Amino acid sequence: MSNVDDRADVVVVGGGPAGSTTASLIAMAGHRVVLLEKEHFPRYQIGESLLPATIHGVCRMLGVTEEIEKAGFTVKRGGSFRWGVNPQPWNFLFALSPKLSAANSTAFQVERMKFDEILLRNAQKLGVDVREGCAVTDAVQTGGRVTGVTYTDESGQSRTIEARFVVDSSGNSTRLSKYAQGKRIYSDFFKNLALFGYFEGGGRLPAPDSGNILCAAFDEGWIWYIPLSDNLTSVGAVVHRDQADKVRGTQEEREKSLMGFIDRCDIVRDMLAGAKRVTEGTYGEIRTRKDYSYTNDSFSAPGIVLAGDAACFIDPVFSTGVHLATYSGLLAARSINSVLAGTIAEDRAMAEFEARYRHEFGVFYEFLSSFYDMQANEDSYFWKARKVTNFSATDIEAFVTLVGGVASDEEALTDAESVVRRFRGSSTALEDAVERTGTMQTESGERMFALFGTKVVRDVMDGMNEVQARGAYGENAVNPVREGGLVSTPDGLHWQEPATDLTAAP
Repeated sequence: MSNVDDRADVVVVGGGPAGSTTASLIAMAGHRVVLLEKEHFPRYQIGESLLPATIHGVCRMLGVTEEIEKAGFTVKRGGSFRWGVNPQPWNFLFALSPKLSAANSTAFQVERMKFDEILLRNAQKLGVDVREGCAVTDAVQTGGRVTGVTYTDESGQSRTIEARFVVDSSGNSTRLSKYAQGKRIYSDFFKNLALFGYFEGGGRLPAPDSGNILCAAFDEGWIWYIPLSDNLTSVGAVVHRDQADKVRGTQEEREKSLMGFIDRCDIVRDMLAGAKRVTEGTYGEIRTRKDYSYTNDSFSAPGIVLAGDAACFIDPVFSTGVHLATYSGLLAARSINSVLAGTIAEDRAMAEFEARYRHEFGVFYEFLSSFYDMQANEDSYFWKARKVTNFSATDIEAFVTLVGGVASDEEALTDAESVVRRFRGSSTALEDAVERTGTMQTESGERMFALFGTKVVRDVMDGMNEVQARGAYGENAVNPVREGGLVSTPDGLHWQEPATDLTAAP
């Protein structure tokens, strides 16, 4: 590579949770990491509701748990839903496990400007060379391998940095994902639009669930209601793509559309009675996002790894965005650290990264598809369009082969008909569990019911509980997650071969 301005072991593109996590964990293994971020932090970002695996797993590994706890974020015990056959709100305490204490079964609702900056500044403390105001323009290839990037620095000067690995964590608008030798595939099932803004003075659910995210279904979709503080609430409507004309236009037109959706969702309308929409500053804009749920053909290629939204994204009803971002950062860091240390071959390390990441994404995809399918309002086009039996074989085969498929050794996911049958069974199990809400309330007011007895929920919890155990207790999985797979080293920073083949029959 000629005209190189700098060299590093790893260049990370993007300073969000995926980028900060990846960079930090690679720096902790003693490697030189440069992180390039086009904006200056703090900066705005959506995705404000976190899961316990991020707080008590990844964040503990990064050493920022105490700082996050002191930041004053709203404590989240779980989610409250007005969804499905039961007309009353019911609570879902996500990621509880008998192995973890009650203190490790909560998360936070966060202002991402504050949360993301904590992670980025922590990366600097760990030795990452963080360069803000630096926009990456392209990747550099040498002999079919990505060997660095070109970027524009704060002064407008074009520069080139060489690296053994490039991690693309630049989000859904990435310019580099094409170098992973694949293309982006969108899910027709979740091809929705979101319209969102912020309110002051909104109501809260009764304690102890006042910090929960509220997700409420209505005829045209569903609305999130996230209490970011005692006074500030994030409110967004997720609607079908045929409502695109209502989410475009001027701020005034967007506000009219958002308020119209809120007016048609009685529980959220009542929560916002007397509230005032924020109209100035960072939170004063009505924003949009489209095309929920996509995945790339490939998450890696020689010299490059995709993490976070650069690789895939799933509908936000269960707040999985930051979890998948930080989890992918952990997996990417383990793989890169192992290759740089010379302990695991690159193709094997990247196969482990991709298999685990796709498996986690695939589990959430099944869970969320099943959750959408249990909504009872048959008269609404939005909900009719999301009945899983409406999937054509072509639509679902193209997507689930990627989210599960051969890469994650989930053979059932390559058969479209079996996927639809399983989704249908999962949604029926969820619906049956929710139907029993009135009879299983605990002394503390938790209304979890039989949800944790359903296979689709247990599958979702398994991966997150593993991450939490690693962060909370320094434990790592003894068994690989797939035949012939790797396991984490005791420090959580590398892969290693299993000590023995514990999956084999005696």
